[in-house]
Amino acid sequence: MGHGHGHDHAEPPALHRLASIALWPAVAVVGVLTLVALTLIWPSGDGNFEDPLLLDADPISATVVSDQLVPCYYDAGQDCRLIGFEMDDGPYAGEFGTIEQGATSPLDVGDGVIVVAYEAADGEVQFSFQDYRRGWPMLILVALFVGAVLALGRWRGIGAIAGLGFSLIVITGFTLPAILDGTNAVTVALVTASLIAFAALFLAHGFEIATAVALLSTFGSLVITAVLARIFVGLTSLTGLTDDSSVLLGGLDNSIDPRGILLAGIVIGALGVLDDVTVTQVSAVWELKRARPEMTTVELMRPALRIGRDHISSTVNTLFLAYAGAALPLLLLFTEAGQGITGVLTREVVATEIVRALVGSIGLVASVPLSTWLAAVVVSGDSH
Repeated sequence: MGHGHGHDHAEPPALHRLASIALWPAVAVVGVLTLVALTLIWPSGDGNFEDPLLLDADPISATVVSDQLVPCYYDAGQDCRLIGFEMDDGPYAGEFGTIEQGATSPLDVGDGVIVVAYEAADGEVQFSFQDYRRGWPMLILVALFVGAVLALGRWRGIGAIAGLGFSLIVITGFTLPAILDGTNAVTVALVTASLIAFAALFLAHGFEIATAVALLSTFGSLVITAVLARIFVGLTSLTGLTDDSSVLLGGLDNSIDPRGILLAGIVIGALGVLDDVTVTQVSAVWELKRARPEMTTVELMRPALRIGRDHISSTVNTLFLAYAGAALPLLLLFTEAGQGITGVLTREVVATEIVRALVGSIGLVASVPLSTWLAAVVVSGDSH
């Protein structure tokens, strides 16, 4: 979220007096509105769904200790693998259990797994495989990531890491509980994006005029993205029910709007790239003004927009490839089924990603002239 660019945002000698004075009140107004909205929609914590069949809501860590080939419980004519495991924590720590898996199951002795206990119809406690344990490899990867960012970004890297940590706290502590509480998902997403933008930009780039310009430009672009997302999600009749998770959520709690979650995802997803583009454009204008202090607003915008065009062309392609890569198995499945390209692209599960990518890209394109113009006005001095 917080991108640690290595630009020096020291203010140029000449700033437009009125524009620079008005910036901080505008930032303060947005901040106050964000805090008021945050207070009004803070989750009550009553939206948690509990499965009465689960004996312990928390997953149980276990280690696979045995693997036997046996006749399947549901069909004695087929072979299954009876996986024995020892539970490492929870109410069953130190006890053993078994789960039946298909003959091609990748589970092996020594694997760390997550299991869930439930009570069968006859009252017997049974277990089901939930997932692999991935804690240590992911912790190592996080440590490498933090080390790389700090080695290159130094103090700015610390700010970027702090912004990322704040983003995770906001999403897990506010965004997800608020949506589960039945609050309008788009409102939650806008408040989330505002909180994250404040933290990510100011922690990574400091409390400077340039950061304020990037922040306001990011907010403007987010509003454009949110409006376009609402319009085209409606026009294309997207329901948000594109996978098992969204269908299951709707079944567990009918107050959750799948379409609203889709819109919220588009807004929050766009923020991750928007702040990068706006910070880059503001930095470009700042450096141009520092190199040639006599440049006017129009003279600053022309070369800065050329920089923005290059940035956008590569960023839009990055977005497209990211969404195409995520949907690759699905595209292969449709292609194997012999469906034409038009039929594939208009299927909801694919159309959702297309709308997400195109709306996000339009928001990015809009952010370039918006941030460039605002930055040029601020740094052009009183004589522009």
